[in-house]
Amino acid sequence: MLVRPADPAEIDRLAQLWHDAWHGAHAHLAPPELVRLRTQANFRDRLAAMLADIRVVGPPGAPLGLCVVRGDELYQLFVSPAAHGTGGAAALIADAETRLAARGVELAWLACAVGNMRAARFYEKSGWGNAGTFVMMSETSQGPFPMDQWRFEKRLAHGP
Repeated sequence: MLVRPADPAEIDRLAQLWHDAWHGAHAHLAPPELVRLRTQANFRDRLAAMLADIRVVGPPGAPLGLCVVRGDELYQLFVSPAAHGTGGAAALIADAETRLAARGVELAWLACAVGNMRAARFYEKSGWGNAGTFVMMSETSQGPFPMDQWRFEKRLAHGP
């Protein structure tokens, strides 16, 4: 599956995708006060601020998944239920690893909601290891929100 930069015209569709995928995977794991802050407008604002770092899969104008890297972190990775099993998530994580390695990152990490077993299995299958639980300050429109997360890590190969 082809991974490409996000088009600014796709931001509303990406916000809907992220909103729906986040709520589908996290709403039952997160405190109600965080769930209330995870509105489509919140996702849109966050996407607009990081547009240059977003890569997507899916046809132009109809993205099926998104991935964002930040520093040494695979910051966000979400695919729509319609893309489950298509290889879209695998293509996005491989692209993220390549981008992180190109930045010189040797040990990449990502946060996974504690209890999100579907994501945890996918990360493990992709060669990431669970390094334990930590408190992450999640970004919200009301300021940082502390959440227990699993930290997954992966050593990245670098070119010659």
